[in-house]
Amino acid sequence: MNPNYRQLFNENFTVAKYEAMQEDINADFNYKVTFRIGETPFFIPNSLKKQLIEGCQEVITFIQNSEFKSITNRALELNRKVPNEDRHTTFLAIDFGICEEDGEIVPKLIEVQGFPSLFNFQNHLSQKFVNHYPFLSELTPFFNGLNAESYLKLIEEVICNAFPKENVILLEIEPEKQNTKIDFYYCNKDLGIPIVCVTELYEKGNLLWYKNKLGKEIQVKRIYNRVIFDELDLRTDLQLHFDFSKPYEVEWAGHPNWFFRISKFILPYLKGKYFIETTLLSDLKEIPKDLENYVLKPLFSFSGSGVIFHVKPEDIEAVKEKDLYILQKKVNYKPIIQSPDGKVKAEVRLLAVWKKEAASPTLVTNLVRLSRGEMIGVKFNKDKDWVGGTIGLFEKD
Repeated sequence: MNPNYRQLFNENFTVAKYEAMQEDINADFNYKVTFRIGETPFFIPNSLKKQLIEGCQEVITFIQNSEFKSITNRALELNRKVPNEDRHTTFLAIDFGICEEDGEIVPKLIEVQGFPSLFNFQNHLSQKFVNHYPFLSELTPFFNGLNAESYLKLIEEVICNAFPKENVILLEIEPEKQNTKIDFYYCNKDLGIPIVCVTELYEKGNLLWYKNKLGKEIQVKRIYNRVIFDELDLRTDLQLHFDFSKPYEVEWAGHPNWFFRISKFILPYLKGKYFIETTLLSDLKEIPKDLENYVLKPLFSFSGSGVIFHVKPEDIEAVKEKDLYILQKKVNYKPIIQSPDGKVKAEVRLLAVWKKEAASPTLVTNLVRLSRGEMIGVKFNKDKDWVGGTIGLFEKD
């Protein structure tokens, strides 16, 4: 990437322009986004892009292994199994921390999820940046030659699978209260599919139904699943009128089983340049003496819940279900993005979709999180600027 883009952006940046961009987003639905949007894109050089793609491909190769399902069946045994699992995941979100190793920049895999991310919001976010910084139109957030139009067409194909829009729903737990609500709004606007709460879905025999805005009963033929069971299990106040464990006549865009199969569960199996030393707690032979260099993580939590960054021996000893936790070596995030006052760390999430009959997934776009704190995450970046969610931009092919 030409370093002039960073210089040009920083020279053009003003707080007023940043606030105007935020207002531009908020005005689309008269709704204020509840997570922090970063002030800048991440201008990703071709050398780093190549490494990110290589790291992704190694993860994908492992997932395509003929033994993958047998390897990850244990992940379902530890959680729950939903019927009608498809042949492969529909979505991949692969997170790399931008780190330094032996004096060189290298992406390191932090996490991988067989679950959707902000596929619609990220597309609009990149366009908002271009609206306020027109020279950014020379760059792209997409992979594989996609543009905004072809990207949206592919996302629609993957999520809807040619079903009529009213028969496809985005399913979530109280979607109006979720931090990612802006993505749901854009999904509804872009694809025309309704947003449905789990309490509004009901069964009749082996079919699922919801009522549209006019009160008409509509059969659900495909579910774009955004439900996290971790959250659902805590919501004992919610009354559901269907059962995830029943084999309904319905397709899934993001079958729930893949959330568990493609998760931190597979990290101990991944070895190589782009991967971090990771051990299942039940396989840990002895507690490392340099625990300050490790992070303790539950396998199936979401958004960083339950993670212990400053691990003590008693934290490990206190874990009762040791096959549900991993001990992962910390990595050295390298401050790499020049802000007006110092450099900022970055984590890049590459997003891929996997069409129903395709042999392999397709990398499509990305999401970037910026941090000035000890780690990536909201609690480490309170009251800081040039942090939060943004987009990575590449030179066009």
